[in-house]
Amino acid sequence: MIRRFSDIGSSPELMLKAARVLTETFTTLGNCHWPDLESALKEVEECIAAPNICIGLCDDSELLGWVGLRPMYEKTWELHPLVVAPHCQRGGIGGLLVAELEKRARERGIIGIALGTDDENDQTSLSRVDIDAENIFKEIANIRNLNRHPFEFYKKCGYMIVGIIPNANGQRKPDIWMWKDIRI
Repeated sequence: MIRRFSDIGSSPELMLKAARVLTETFTTLGNCHWPDLESALKEVEECIAAPNICIGLCDDSELLGWVGLRPMYEKTWELHPLVVAPHCQRGGIGGLLVAELEKRARERGIIGIALGTDDENDQTSLSRVDIDAENIFKEIANIRNLNRHPFEFYKKCGYMIVGIIPNANGQRKPDIWMWKDIRI
């Protein structure tokens, strides 16, 4: 078993594998953003477009997962997406991908990475309350993971919650925004 990082745009075969992993992973989660190979391939093509960074972790010929980074601001870019094949989740693949992505971002002079991680399926305590000006900061400070939401994974990788967009995806379906200073 030889693991190696590869640029997703380096071959049509790898792009197709990335699209398959994207569709399979999000469909397994009950998310219909990329319900078919065609929509997933369009997303992969966007992710590999210059100046974006888009890398995958391969084990021999299998793509275990992949991650993309695109400009958001001049020195802070957005991580989108991070995808790990369902049978590889909870095995350290995501952490390896994020670490390699951060390394490559630093090499380009990027100093921060932001990301949004939606709670569309009642996975955090934020989906149990109506967020308003009175409770937003208390609810963020006291966020609880109810069902394997990825915000805790990102926290373990050094990201912090910097805000939320309440009802971003519908009533009580917030987008949780996170950020990391990658200079350190």
